[in-house]
Amino acid sequence: MPAARCWAVVAPALVAGDNRLVERRQSGQDPQSPMALLQNLPALVVLERFPVPVLAISEDGTILFANTAFGEMVGRDTEAVKSMQFAEVFHSLPADESAVSVMRAHAGLLVDLVHHDGSIVRARMSKSALLRGDDPVALATFQDLTERLWAEEL
Repeated sequence: MPAARCWAVVAPALVAGDNRLVERRQSGQDPQSPMALLQNLPALVVLERFPVPVLAISEDGTILFANTAFGEMVGRDTEAVKSMQFAEVFHSLPADESAVSVMRAHAGLLVDLVHHDGSIVRARMSKSALLRGDDPVALATFQDLTERLWAEEL
């Protein structure tokens, strides 16, 4: 499945709030070729298993998806993150624009995230994987730079 088609399947599921991580493979099924296995792997399963923090957010600031790595970075479990709004996770980003626009405008930059203990997590946010300007969702990865930046200040 081409990447664009894959995101065309994932984005509506995220917007609809379908966060179930379901892997359709069952033991005992006929073995698939490696390419067929990759093509049939559900995108939400892949996103959850990424070892880097991943976050999907809608225009109104609803957090649609956060993987375990993102939750760990901000000191919360994924359900707690998904119950939050954009302004509760992102520290000092404009709240008067759509969350998707703000994420696009800050792609590739350092952002401040609020940790559960109240401290600030400094992370570089990637460009959204959803590239169309009219996509109602932004899906980004994060690189936690807090410790590195703190060490450089010393």
